[in-house]
Amino acid sequence: MVCALVAAGTALTACGSSDSSSAGSCNVTKVADDVLPSVVKIAASGSGGSGTGSGEVIDSAGHIVTNNHVISVAANGGSVQVVFSGGKSVPATITGRDPQTDIAVLKVDPPEGMTVIGIGSSDSVRVGQPVVALGAPLGLDGTVTAGIVSAMDRTVQVPGESNRHALLVGALQTDASINPGNSGGALVNCNGDLVGVPTAGAVVPNPSGESAGGSIGLGFAIPVDLAISLADQIINTGRVTHAYFGLQTVPIPSSAAHAEGLPQGLLVTSVVAGGPAAVAGLQPNDVITTIDGEAATTNVQLESLSITKAAGDAVPVEYVRAGQTHRATITLGATP
Repeated sequence: MVCALVAAGTALTACGSSDSSSAGSCNVTKVADDVLPSVVKIAASGSGGSGTGSGEVIDSAGHIVTNNHVISVAANGGSVQVVFSGGKSVPATITGRDPQTDIAVLKVDPPEGMTVIGIGSSDSVRVGQPVVALGAPLGLDGTVTAGIVSAMDRTVQVPGESNRHALLVGALQTDASINPGNSGGALVNCNGDLVGVPTAGAVVPNPSGESAGGSIGLGFAIPVDLAISLADQIINTGRVTHAYFGLQTVPIPSSAAHAEGLPQGLLVTSVVAGGPAAVAGLQPNDVITTIDGEAATTNVQLESLSITKAAGDAVPVEYVRAGQTHRATITLGATP
């Protein structure tokens, strides 16, 4: 498995593994009966290999939400097959995908009897509430696990394409078992409504840095409000357009800041001429100290805002230039 290091001693895999330590209080049998017909197994293949994952039907037109990493191998001339709970297999086309957030949308010609999943709301989710995960871990379609929402609003980096990462913003953390192949599947509440798209699980690396296996009860799901918003963009336009700052930054560690006599923050290394940051007055060698009211410590903050905000939104920043503190408001643009 490919892993991305996160907090001390923990690693993340796209569709890693976790363990369910609590079944919560859902009527899991009823949830499974209601929801499994809308959850599909996905098999993708291309010149770079093959793989399986999960997805869910979100509308009567036959659009299916999944993770980009499930189908990316088929993005350039490959093929995708979708298997419904009754065993019927149909070809799917890729409507669009967003590697930055690890969301993709497929389209099938709706087979007879196709079921659409109910769409819930991330805003209604609370820590401790029971949830059920449905998907095809290890290619075993129709698999159901249960647990609780153990935390919310996580920002998690997972392996992405071309040696880059994808970013899960505002992710739901759950102890419902999330195994390889669950990616893109459904995390639902006790009413059977989709509240998240399972995407990654944490595993403990061994001393060599490789995943050692063993469940640690940490799975992460993209919140449904964000997933459906991105899916709607893909369905309507074929792509996702993120907000855009128009600058590049490098974090300044506290030790380096002290040694160089600089404030701790994000060093601006380049600014796109005519871009949002340039219009706001930022220049190379400025040090951004706060972003949107928070201390500036990592580039992930900029990336998170580019995902959660839209072109036209205003983001206040503070920065230091030649020892003087300045304030500015960056009006975000759309990614070119």
